[in-house]
Amino acid sequence: MLKFRDSPTYSPLDRPVAGRTVMQIVPDLQSGGAERSAVDIAQALAQAGARSLVASRGGRMVSELQAKGGVWLPFPAATKNPFAMALNSVRLARIICDEGVDIVHARSRAPAWVAYYAARQARARFITTYHSAYSGTSPIKLRYNAIMAAGDMVIANSQYTARRIARLHPEAAGRIAVIPRGVDLRQFSPFAVEPQRVERLRADWGVEPHQRVVLLPARLTARKGHSVLIEAAKRLVAQGFDDVRFIFVGDARSDDFRRGLDHQIERAGLSGVVRAPGFCVDMPAAYLAAAVAVAPSTDPEAFGRVAVEAQAVGAPVIVSDIGAAAEVVLAPPQASAHQATGWRVPPADARALAEAITEALTLTASARETLIIRAREFVCDRFSIESMCAATLDVYESLLRDR
Repeated sequence: MLKFRDSPTYSPLDRPVAGRTVMQIVPDLQSGGAERSAVDIAQALAQAGARSLVASRGGRMVSELQAKGGVWLPFPAATKNPFAMALNSVRLARIICDEGVDIVHARSRAPAWVAYYAARQARARFITTYHSAYSGTSPIKLRYNAIMAAGDMVIANSQYTARRIARLHPEAAGRIAVIPRGVDLRQFSPFAVEPQRVERLRADWGVEPHQRVVLLPARLTARKGHSVLIEAAKRLVAQGFDDVRFIFVGDARSDDFRRGLDHQIERAGLSGVVRAPGFCVDMPAAYLAAAVAVAPSTDPEAFGRVAVEAQAVGAPVIVSDIGAAAEVVLAPPQASAHQATGWRVPPADARALAEAITEALTLTASARETLIIRAREFVCDRFSIESMCAATLDVYESLLRDR
């Protein structure tokens, strides 16, 4: 029987942020790490007695935001049209003044440009969170990305991200706070998921009871490595793993990319073996339904939410060894085999990915149990939502004291 350490507790009472108003701004509330963080921080603010506003065009997470004490402000935060952004900045400044906003917290580049000028005009403090390892080396792209380092404080979601900010935007070096992404360890727990939820998901995916699942939970975009996993799946099927199904769960942001994946699956002879059922609302059950979870990104990840969530629930995890991977998955050579919590493989290397999946699928029962207990304890120590919320409120309060 698996025995896990309890998750840490969090008491937000008597925080100095009580009675203050904080506005977060994100393009939408559909899905993703930035959006999830916005909802989690909104709840922490509400619990601390603060007013928590989220300006966004909306999405499937609005109802959750409102249920957790946040207030949704419908706002066209996703636009990248320069003229619309200029008008939005004036409009947002008026909202900040009318609502008595003390702090504006931007979590994406286009809305950050709008919020920066609005906050300055309304004399509110301005914070950014660097959620992504933003790509691009041209002067125009670097200038566009630089807004994420222009906050009175800049929150980096990993040490990797902090180093990247300091290298690309050295002027921000003294304003960086490293706050890793937190996971709700009560929700993402094997003991919080009823068997019926897992069975329902597997049925929705068309997976038979005897079949094992290799899960890739990510938006359908090129940099998340879906094509690499298809090539790895082809190798594994050729080696005789005919009881394995490869499941992609996530939104398709591009119909062309989705069609391209479908064609690659068909050309590889994997129709029915590799499936993309779309967005999954019950991720704890999805991880628990998986024999192994993979995050084979081809571009550096600023954090690695999938790896942390999977380890919390108890799914062996494999990630590309780039970006912040070494911070979220312990593996050789940085850690011994007895300390490992998963596997890290070179990016875009289908052979290495297939070999790691083979190792994960052929673990003995005792070796698998030892691995997942170690992985959850690692996550509990470093990536609780309570720690993230407390540290973020500390940043807010440090700025409020400076006013």
